[in-house]
Amino acid sequence: MMSAVKDISIEAYDYPLPDERIAKYPLPERDASKLLVLKNNKIEESLFRNIGEFLPKDTLLIFNETKVIRARLQFHKATGSRIEVFCLEPEQDYQVAFGAASPVRWRCLIGNAKRWKEGKLAMPLTINGEAATLYAECMSRDDQGAEIEFSWSPEGLPFASVLEAAGEIPLPPYLHRDAEPDDRDRYQTVFARYDGSVAAPTAGLHFTQPLIAQLREQGFRFDEVTLHVGAGTFRPVATDTIGEHAMHSETIIIRKSLIESLLQQVGKPIIPVGTTSTRTLESLYWIGIMLKEQGLELRPLHVEQWLPYADHAPSSAPEALQCVLDYMDQHGLTRLEASTALMIAPSYKMRVITGLITNFHQPKSTLLLLVSALIGERWRNCYRFALDHGFRFLSYGDSCLLLP
Repeated sequence: MMSAVKDISIEAYDYPLPDERIAKYPLPERDASKLLVLKNNKIEESLFRNIGEFLPKDTLLIFNETKVIRARLQFHKATGSRIEVFCLEPEQDYQVAFGAASPVRWRCLIGNAKRWKEGKLAMPLTINGEAATLYAECMSRDDQGAEIEFSWSPEGLPFASVLEAAGEIPLPPYLHRDAEPDDRDRYQTVFARYDGSVAAPTAGLHFTQPLIAQLREQGFRFDEVTLHVGAGTFRPVATDTIGEHAMHSETIIIRKSLIESLLQQVGKPIIPVGTTSTRTLESLYWIGIMLKEQGLELRPLHVEQWLPYADHAPSSAPEALQCVLDYMDQHGLTRLEASTALMIAPSYKMRVITGLITNFHQPKSTLLLLVSALIGERWRNCYRFALDHGFRFLSYGDSCLLLP
């Protein structure tokens, strides 16, 4: 099974996407976006604010509560050279890193790196009406980026405040524009809570608080996960087959109450809002499988890219989730932090989710592979319909509800 998956040609997941079909800006109203619905093998068009008309009864919707950080830092050397430092993830726990006083270390990407061989970079700032300075020093470099130590004065400020003042919202590169003031709000979901992502979980951008309240009144329930989206989400598959593509690892955080909620939902619809929530929920299943196979003392908890495609003894979702619950009970945890590089590709069987709310994804992307894993070749019909009916694509574009 694994070799067959790895031999999948990425060319089979290409489609024509004219630049003018990529939404460069969001609509004035979040829930006014178009909604493509695939249900009972039929495709129809509606508006996102009508999604409650199409969701199955008793659906549990899962949001990703991650919050986009101002990860793009623009430094200028005395020579005038501009050096971009793009924060990926801290060397320590996210909450600790954002609350830390100077200094902190992060994994970063460096733009115009050849212009920065040594020495500290400095950026003058104003924080809470007071003058401040942010410094960056490169501690090490490799093919995947660099380890950067940030320090600042005055030192009593938490790094979250410094980043808020110094950084820019990291819009996807395919928008071909710099972030504008409106993006600070619109490239953020209304339920974002926990700092850590360098890209928004874009399927959630269509929700408004009034729409969420309306869906609750209709009897739909909500729960939350956290997956901090990494820069790798923008990286298309550049190899001929997907077996040569290395998935990026991302941090996931799950509350004990979510697992209990999922166990209560057995036999009823579980629909994640976005591919990030999907990967989190499915990764949770595979964490349970690892704990079942290797014992409750297993550390660290990391889902490898190809783990699902190896041979495992059959286990139901409730069995796997119960293993995670047992692990948390044994270790006195109310919150589980792990990491995942899970590749969801055609032939993958969804263990937890029963449908998906998502946007339209880039050609030859791992996200399109995930959609195909859920609905098979019907993805082509959906994308053809969207192109023929004026749908807007990618992060600021329209949405779809996929019910296989």
